Amino acid sequence: MTAAPPPALPKETDVSAKFAYVRLAQSDAEITAAQRLRYMVFYEEYKAEPTPEMLAQKRDFDAFDTIADHLIVLTKDPESEQEHIVGTYRLIRQEVAEAFGRFYSEDEYDISPLVRSGLSLLELGRSCVLAPYRTKPILNLLWQGIADYITRHEIDLLFGCASFPGTDIEALSEQLSYLYHYHPTPKDICPVALPDRYVNMNVVPKETFNEKRAFASLPPLIKGYLRLGASIGNGAVIDEQFNTTDVCIVVQTTLLTERYRKYFERKIQRTMPGHGAPGEDKA
Repeated sequence: MTAAPPPALPKETDVSAKFAYVRLAQSDAEITAAQRLRYMVFYEEYKAEPTPEMLAQKRDFDAFDTIADHLIVLTKDPESEQEHIVGTYRLIRQEVAEAFGRFYSEDEYDISPLVRSGLSLLELGRSCVLAPYRTKPILNLLWQGIADYITRHEIDLLFGCASFPGTDIEALSEQLSYLYHYHPTPKDICPVALPDRYVNMNVVPKETFNEKRAFASLPPLIKGYLRLGASIGNGAVIDEQFNTTDVCIVVQTTLLTERYRKYFERKIQRTMPGHGAPGEDKA
């Protein structure tokens, strides 16, 4: 099992059905491969600053990897039958984080409103897909895997940090302001950036920018969250190591599971007699 080099992206339209599938990593070797994939995306592609140990091993890793479940998308080369991990998500359930002592996001946000809500929480993080595979079928596979996971573990709320490339707040002012004005998390469950890391997202007045243009300029993963009904916590955070500006995402899982239940029901219906061929529906 390896993260590189992946096979060329198949030309067929329905990549997810024919050449890829999603599941949890089942071995240390698969977790290591997912960490190498993360290194390729975060450090080699997006120029994050690795620690000397990460640089030597060409892996992105931390203590949370030992307690997390690692969702992976695997593709199979149709000629060699060799499998490669091309996408991954790190999943940390509330009971696991509490036993460990904390969530990863607590380095950036006060998430006590979420914890006090009494709802069952799942933290999403370390999401990435190799550049040639950033297609709707592959991203939908990741969301399908998350939907199955939250159903199995009866999760009520998803949360975690999502990133903008770069740390220039002025350059990101329209996007951050759009999130602040149009997608705030309700105050009773709203995560807030830690005081020493808090960056005001209310930079540009609501009436001075175009809503559709601002949405279109968002990173694909954040747009995907918003399409699922996500809301945004209070304040952004600059992550110097990863060269990103982070926001905190909150998603009610009923929105996610309902969307995917309807989607797969439609696919099943279209494969039944009289319904024609199956169709297809990033973070």
